[in-house]
This record gives sequence, C-alpha cells and structure tokens, in this order.
Amino acid sequence: MYTNYMCRMCPVKMASVLMFLGIAFIQTSFADVSSDGVIMPSKCEVCKYLVVELQSRLDETGKNKEVIRTGHGIDPAKKKQVDYRKSDLRLIEAIHEPHVCKRILEYNLHKERKGSLRFAKGRSQTMDTLHGLVDKGVKVELGIPYELWDSTSVEVAHMQRLCDTIVEEYEDALEEWYYNHQDENLMNYLCRDRVLRKDDQECLAEEFVPELEKEEDEEKKEEETEKKTKKKNKKKSKKNMKGEEGTTEEENQEAKVEKDEL
Repeated sequence: MYTNYMCRMCPVKMASVLMFLGIAFIQTSFADVSSDGVIMPSKCEVCKYLVVELQSRLDETGKNKEVIRTGHGIDPAKKKQVDYRKSDLRLIEAIHEPHVCKRILEYNLHKERKGSLRFAKGRSQTMDTLHGLVDKGVKVELGIPYELWDSTSVEVAHMQRLCDTIVEEYEDALEEWYYNHQDENLMNYLCRDRVLRKDDQECLAEEFVPELEKEEDEEKKEEETEKKTKKKNKKKSKKNMKGEEGTTEEENQEAKVEKDEL
C-alpha cells in the first residue's frame, strides 16, 4: 500500500522538480553571468538586437507593393488578393527564412564600448589594431590560433541561442503586432511591454554615436601624449639636477686648489 502510494506520487514529484529546474535555467540563462572575463548578454540586450534585426528584415521587404493571390482553383473570383506587406509570406520570410536570430552571429564583441553597444557588426577597434600589427610583421600572441581571431565569441553565440528562445516564447505576440499593430514601435511593443521587466530596460535607450567614440579616442590620445611629455620633463629635470651637482663639485675642487696655492 505504501509503495503504491509512493509510485503514484513519483510523477507529481518529478514534474515539480523538472518545473523548478526549468525556471532556474531560464533565470540563469538570461543573467549577466561573469566568469573569466566573459560577461553574458542580458535579456535586454538579446531582445534589443532581435528587434533591430527583425525590423531590418521587414524594412527590406516593406517597399514591395506586390499583390499576392491566395486560394485554389482556376476561377479568379475564388482567389483573395493580399498585400504582400501584410501577408503571411512576408512574416514567415522575415522570421524563419533564414531564421532572424542567425543574423546575431554577424555581430562581434567590441570590448572598448560600454553596455549593450559592445555588441556590433564589424571588427572591433582592438582587433583592427592587432591585425594591423600582424600585417606589419609584429608577433602577437592571444593564446588562440590566428585563424580563430575573428570567430564567433562565446557571448555572441549565447545571445543567438537566447534570441531563439525569445522568438519561440513570444511568436504569438510578434504575429499580433504584425497583423494588427504595425503602426506601433516594435521595440516598445515587444521588449518594453512584454519581454522585459521595468527595471531591466536601460539598454534599449543606448545608441551608438560615432562622433562620441572619436572624441573619446582623441581624449585618450591626448592623455597618453600628456603622460609621455611629463615623463620626458621628469627625465630632463633629473639630468639638469645631476649637471648642477657636477658643477658645484668642480667649483669646490677649484676652491681647494686655490687655498693650497695660497
């Protein structure tokens, strides 16, 4: 009797354990977990770049004024005419053909930038500098083969997987926006109002401004030049001090010689 009761309870207990593990996995997978210098993307960053890429896909096809005829049979009266911009085909192509989250793999990690701006397409300034040194014949060692320098980083690969998760979980919301709310901002509709908590939306306001990056680079260069000039000045002052000490010793010796002669 006791064993039968326990067996009947096993599936319930197992289900609760699995549910607990599933919740724990979702919470940790989107967290900013830092280990060995690796900072995983936040849920805000993932949602932000998902919307950026999906909106880009839709903008690419938004100018198409093609009319699609749906239905079967030869009789044209039985076929419906649908604007491609509001068709199922356009949505399917934008999300799944190929999957929109594959575009995330085109991003690189720009460690010189802050916040969500660390994820961007193109080679980072750091990698540009390192490649430039190699081109000049300088030996640079990063602990990995040169062929893997531009490979997908752990952070970007993780962001791509989490992007897949958001698309699966909020596909109904994406369809609702597409068919009935295209006049609303997709970033607000999906990320602010549905996916993210109110205390996890800071990255949505972060925008990359190239001019600011140039100014920061110029400031860094100025600081470096100032440090170099200060070092040079210190060296010169030390040399001058040594020179003055040398002249005073010579003067003392001359004075001693004069005394001896007298």
